[in-house]
Amino acid sequence: MHPWDLSLCPVTPAASLLARCVCRGAVSQEQIDSASSRLSPAFSSHLHEAEQRIRTQRRLDELQLELELLRTERESADVAHRFHLARRFQMLQVFCGHLQDLLKDQNSLRQRLMRPLGRTNLPVQAHLHRFVVDAVKMLLDFIETLEEKLSSVRCRPTARDRLAQLV
Repeated sequence: MHPWDLSLCPVTPAASLLARCVCRGAVSQEQIDSASSRLSPAFSSHLHEAEQRIRTQRRLDELQLELELLRTERESADVAHRFHLARRFQMLQVFCGHLQDLLKDQNSLRQRLMRPLGRTNLPVQAHLHRFVVDAVKMLLDFIETLEEKLSSVRCRPTARDRLAQLV
């Protein structure tokens, strides 16, 4: 009996199919050997291209999901977000600068403000009352809710956390 006799080993259907393809010239033995040594298990370039398209589509789907999460996060952003707080802080800085300019122009007002306010009232011109009231409301609202907003920002999950939960 010959040592290479195939009757001892059962031939798999895949092996017999590949043997027929090699006999008819559809695939060469070198292509089969090189396909097994490649990283990609695809025999033909069409299969390889299809795998690349699938990988690209999957990556595109992931990016679209991430974009959707970022849009949702932007739309549902809390007013304690840095962007909103920076805008309010900038408004307060402009208001403080305006008050400092007023103080530079009016020496008597500056002297009154430097004195202790022991049960005295600071007279404000009538046309400025509305702005002072708005500024005080804004300042009080900011001070009252600052700690609450900061804690909610610290506890809020980010888009990466949400994406990790989906994967």
